[in-house]
Amino acid sequence: MADDPSNAELAHRIEAMRIDLKEDFRELVGRLDAKVSVERYEIERRNRDEVHVQLMERIAAIETERQQEKRDADQERRKAEDQRRADKRLILTGLIVPVLLILLQAYLAARGAGA
Repeated sequence: MADDPSNAELAHRIEAMRIDLKEDFRELVGRLDAKVSVERYEIERRNRDEVHVQLMERIAAIETERQQEKRDADQERRKAEDQRRADKRLILTGLIVPVLLILLQAYLAARGAGA
């Protein structure tokens, strides 16, 4: 029986185990308090997903608008080029051709008067 611990020693060991368990439970409670519940995690994840979807939709809308603006600008540029070509044709037919006709008539009149 010399190897058996005394009652006081057993009480001391039990008290030490109780203190260790108490500290372990405090640590465990602290860890659990720091954890997020599954429900809250799912709600936050859904909110992040919704925000992500909204951002992607806004980006797509902006890209579509930019492409439309680019098409509109190209169309305006082509329209302006067509207008310049039409103006050049108008100048040619409205000014140069009548002058050439007058010169041709003068030449023919001078040639006919001289013959």
